[in-house]
Amino acid sequence: MPDIDTVRDYLTGLQDRICAAIEAADGGARFAEDAWTRAEGGGGRTRVLREGAVFEQAGIGFSDVSGTRLPPSASAARPELAGASWRAVGVSLVFHPRNPYLPTTHANVRHFRAMRDGETVAWWFGGGFDLTPFYPFDEDVRHWHRTARGLCEPFGGGERYAAHKRWCDEYFFLRHRDETRGVGGLFFDDLHGDFDGDFAYMRAVGDGFLDAYLPIVERRKDAPYGERERQFQLYRRGRYVEFNLVFDRGTLFGLQSGGRAESILMSLPPLVRWEYGYAPQPGSDEARLADYLRPRDWLSEAGGELPSK
Repeated sequence: MPDIDTVRDYLTGLQDRICAAIEAADGGARFAEDAWTRAEGGGGRTRVLREGAVFEQAGIGFSDVSGTRLPPSASAARPELAGASWRAVGVSLVFHPRNPYLPTTHANVRHFRAMRDGETVAWWFGGGFDLTPFYPFDEDVRHWHRTARGLCEPFGGGERYAAHKRWCDEYFFLRHRDETRGVGGLFFDDLHGDFDGDFAYMRAVGDGFLDAYLPIVERRKDAPYGERERQFQLYRRGRYVEFNLVFDRGTLFGLQSGGRAESILMSLPPLVRWEYGYAPQPGSDEARLADYLRPRDWLSEAGGELPSK
């Protein structure tokens, strides 16, 4: 099995490439890096772009952390790992655009190993990417999912895409709201069949993120909007906060394992609002979003589109 540092080198390079591409797309701000260490073992580098021309806040973190025992949430799910030491490497990002017509997005790729007496007793890959629009365009959603399906082709084709799209729909579901967080994408965890093949798939997902997102950025970043759209964006960002703090396993693992809270919670938007009993006006563009917050086969449905802005 290849050394975990091979995975680490890929991930640090991925963080560099995504930062360079997002800085170019934004054109008004650059990422600031915050390098940190963890007392129990490891560290990372958190990069945040603030108050850009396109992105109100864009955060992307690399972490390489280790420990001598797993947190309760992990050891309860995998009792055979109790007492094992572990190491986890990953890149995670959340981008919050300024323009309400440009979707928020999240991506993550990661590798985990557990060791006992110097021997690897378990390993797996995980990751994925998903899209959270406020004013959805079918053109954007179909492009997002076509890109996801295309990168899955060498790894099981349509079956891989269907399985990991379904997993994404199920994972990013707010049960207390009875709605998905957005229009989905890919999600996978505990992938441990063949190391080389699984590592290649993780790289395909990491590399495919920019192919999926940047064309949407170019189409929507300059769309005109007003205070109504801005207030709806801030309201819907509240759902993002709810998911991350109530359901997200990565947030839970990071906090329970003694991770750096500032880096773990960089996914939260810089501005957000809640409103009791909010209901959009029937037939409005805001009301139309509800039709997108349920699992659908986006590549076989035509659907309607909002007018171009």
